[in-house]
Amino acid sequence: MAAAPGLSRRTRRAWSRFDGPARLVGIDLARGLAVLGMLAAHLLTIDAFVAEEPSTWLDIVNGRSSILFATLAGVSIALVTGGTRPLAGSARARAAGRLALRGALLWVIGILLVMTGVPVYVILPAYALLFALSLPFLGLRPRSLFLSAGIVAAVMPWAFPFLDSAAIWSGRGGEQLQALVGWAYPFPVWIAFLLTGMGLGRLDLRRLRVQALVTIIGAAVSAFGYGLAVVAGEQVAGESPYLAAVWSAEAHSSGLGEVVGSGGFAVAVIGLCLLVCRTPVRWLVIPLRAVGSMPLTAYVLQIVVWAVFAAALLGDTSDLFGVRDAGLFLPLTLGLVAGCTAWALLIGRGPLEALVDGIVRLVAGPPSRADAVPSASRR
Repeated sequence: MAAAPGLSRRTRRAWSRFDGPARLVGIDLARGLAVLGMLAAHLLTIDAFVAEEPSTWLDIVNGRSSILFATLAGVSIALVTGGTRPLAGSARARAAGRLALRGALLWVIGILLVMTGVPVYVILPAYALLFALSLPFLGLRPRSLFLSAGIVAAVMPWAFPFLDSAAIWSGRGGEQLQALVGWAYPFPVWIAFLLTGMGLGRLDLRRLRVQALVTIIGAAVSAFGYGLAVVAGEQVAGESPYLAAVWSAEAHSSGLGEVVGSGGFAVAVIGLCLLVCRTPVRWLVIPLRAVGSMPLTAYVLQIVVWAVFAAALLGDTSDLFGVRDAGLFLPLTLGLVAGCTAWALLIGRGPLEALVDGIVRLVAGPPSRADAVPSASRR
């Protein structure tokens, strides 16, 4: 669908970037769902999932939205470092430097959000560490990335209960340290999601067959993980708190059930979004895609608006239940979607995305022609 001839050059350029042939719009849709899912998990009181009660189905956003967000970060990293053809040599080194700087900027933004006092676990500090941890894996092909992700997913849930109970977290300054490293999204476990996303980003995600396989395999892995948690959980329930933690599928537990089940769920959602955007539905979900086209701006803006709202009306940015009772979710969501849609279609790149990219270019220089990502691999 081409931009109307009467539109300004800037608007036509914005539309071309938003919906041009070089962009995987299904990835934007998945990001939009992840951002709004995290907002719902924060601002809505959601009952535990019961299959027979549709009113509890919204519980699907708890934990899974942030895991989808992390998996999509891996997809983005792969796409900007060569897509299906990983950068090599000096080009990879330059790309790694830019990613490291981008991660540092995300960490700073994340700490500033933590300082607002809004009672959420800010994901950006964890994001920053995951960016750093991704650097040794930039040259790997999909098979190696998926294998690495599988090893982490199989091993780290057994170690996580010990890591999580380490004295460093409960000692002096432990709470501050958790915020600094985003321990609510523990990087020793969550690197599995990032590596999975990188593996996806190294595939040719424009092919129908690949999109279908990603959806089917993700759904199968998800069913296996959750099913394993149910079976194993029944066997160890009440017998061993350690084994119960290892096999858990609870949100933010970092148990095997969650890592495999929710990780597979994220993969299936990405594949499904890519498939959906092959159909005319892609036009109906433009607002969601707009949010997903500027995820950093959308994520930061929701927390800033929340902080301002809580400070002005409640006098306390940490009053979670007061904000929920005030019904902030709906107006904030509608405002966020409308604002992102207008910005994406009329102006283009999200303001924070443009700011971070501008700083990276200023410090590290723009990507050279040798670093250019093939058009079939761009986001």
